[in-house]
Amino acid sequence: MTTTAASTVRIPALFKFCNNCETQWDSLQAFIQDPAIHLVGYMPTFDELTEGLFLFNHRCGTTLACTVGQFAHLTDGPVYQTNRNGEDGCPGHCLNKTDLAPCPQRCSCAFVRETLHIIDRWPKTETLCVDDPHRETQKESLP
Repeated sequence: MTTTAASTVRIPALFKFCNNCETQWDSLQAFIQDPAIHLVGYMPTFDELTEGLFLFNHRCGTTLACTVGQFAHLTDGPVYQTNRNGEDGCPGHCLNKTDLAPCPQRCSCAFVRETLHIIDRWPKTETLCVDDPHRETQKESLP
């Protein structure tokens, strides 16, 4: 196979792309710091927790899903081995898609709940989005 200029070009990977409005985020940090992004839910996958989905609404009306594994590095808390879902004392947070509260149980899902808490409280800034066609319109409408 012959090497060509096109085959050696490195295009930087984007963290996330909105198919509705074509906004792009180049990193996880840019994504969670964008004030147009709001964490709205969690859909667990109990047999492989890092494959569960965090759900985010974008101001254009689209809901974007990201795997838990993409955010797992944000917490350094303990990861318990036993899943306590459905046991006595389980508050059932994981079964309610819109419940973002941390869980006090020593459960394998606790690190996910802590990660949700961290993302939900992450400070927002205005300038980290790679390409947002609505950004100029939004800035012009500010007082």
